[in-house]
Amino acid sequence: MTLKGKVQQLIDQAFEEYTDLFLIDFTISSDNKIVVVIDGDEGVVLQDCINVSRAIEHNLDREEEDFALEVASAGATAPLKLLRQYHKNVGRKLKVVTLEGEKIEATLDQIAEDKLTLKWKTREPKPIGKGKVTVEKEVTIPFDSIKEASVIISF
Repeated sequence: MTLKGKVQQLIDQAFEEYTDLFLIDFTISSDNKIVVVIDGDEGVVLQDCINVSRAIEHNLDREEEDFALEVASAGATAPLKLLRQYHKNVGRKLKVVTLEGEKIEATLDQIAEDKLTLKWKTREPKPIGKGKVTVEKEVTIPFDSIKEASVIISF
């Protein structure tokens, strides 16, 4: 079995034990540097990274293959890649860029199997008379139309 196959198998086993965690990405460079990026339904703490790292490292033989291992969380501002990441961010403000280049900053309201719904408020001119009125807007975007989406962190 290749190193990549072994690592994939060990990652899968780790996530069977730690079911609230999931894999975002993992790569192995030509010099055997293994980088594993994880996320969790309730976020990721340092101990989660340690647990996954140990599950991989303790089951690989350094005598067989020399390697370096890095396990990290996806990060708060990293783009969302998996449907599971969208579910944990319902109610948070997202920046979504569609394939057509449209940029939307709005609150993630709902998720269906193949689409998400965003809501936001905007000020628009009154239909009659002077002044502006606050209007609530809503848009539904299919996941396959999203180029990139990330959480907006506000303080």
